[in-house]
Amino acid sequence: MSPHRSIAWQVVDHVPEYLIEALCLGLFMVSAGVFTTLLEYPASGLRAWIVNADLRRALVGIAMGLTCMALIYSPWGRRSGAHMNPAVTLSFWRLGRVRGIDAAGYVVAQFSGGLLGVLLVKRLLGEAFSAAPVSWVATVPGTHGVVVAFLAELGISFGMMLTVLSLSNSRRYAPLTGIAAGTLVAVYIALEAPLSGMSMNPARSFASAAPARHWQALWIYFIAPCLGMLAAAQWQQSRRRVSGCAKLMHTSHERCIHCGQLPERATYARSETRLGSTP
Repeated sequence: MSPHRSIAWQVVDHVPEYLIEALCLGLFMVSAGVFTTLLEYPASGLRAWIVNADLRRALVGIAMGLTCMALIYSPWGRRSGAHMNPAVTLSFWRLGRVRGIDAAGYVVAQFSGGLLGVLLVKRLLGEAFSAAPVSWVATVPGTHGVVVAFLAELGISFGMMLTVLSLSNSRRYAPLTGIAAGTLVAVYIALEAPLSGMSMNPARSFASAAPARHWQALWIYFIAPCLGMLAAAQWQQSRRRVSGCAKLMHTSHERCIHCGQLPERATYARSETRLGSTP
């Protein structure tokens, strides 16, 4: 088999994982759009009932943290690894845990899925979602300006990736990676969102900016998350604390296109076939 055919076959074989990445970020954006509209749209009864803006933002954070956890631990998330974020994928690629062709497939899928999720919410909720103050759930710098927003995105992205790598590299604590990631999402939205809008994710920010045609300061959400997460990966690599797989939740029941693991049932069945064919 020629190298070109081999690469093409690998891409075709890995399409399910790419589609899952699109689905997961799409669902994340649907959740963000629905919960933010419920809590922030002026005509919403929930907003009238919860008058404190900080409390509403904290509730959105809790909803998105739980959404993040649900996606990571879902059968879909366990299959693809639930990156849902180009910066996460690029960091794992930098560490040699994701092949270049798969990293490209994941990134394209994440951008596509996030955008489709936002368009679906617009279709369902209309102007309540696209008009201010919900404004397509776009991530924009806060009142402190672009420099503070950039530094804030850099810091929270570094913290997220450092947490993911630290836990996923530990056999004992790896199952808690999704819980920790979801908790950070909730805390960051509650506390950091006034500074930058809390993105950490180029695909997530693009998904809102593209239909809204709001390109101002989008560069922050492309550069800062990637720099922050790559810095965390480099930090862990320099301390020789990088091992394991590129999945946030690695189990023995799903195949892994990153480390080559096959599901236990499939491995067992193949072993039985070989044994049964032995004279």
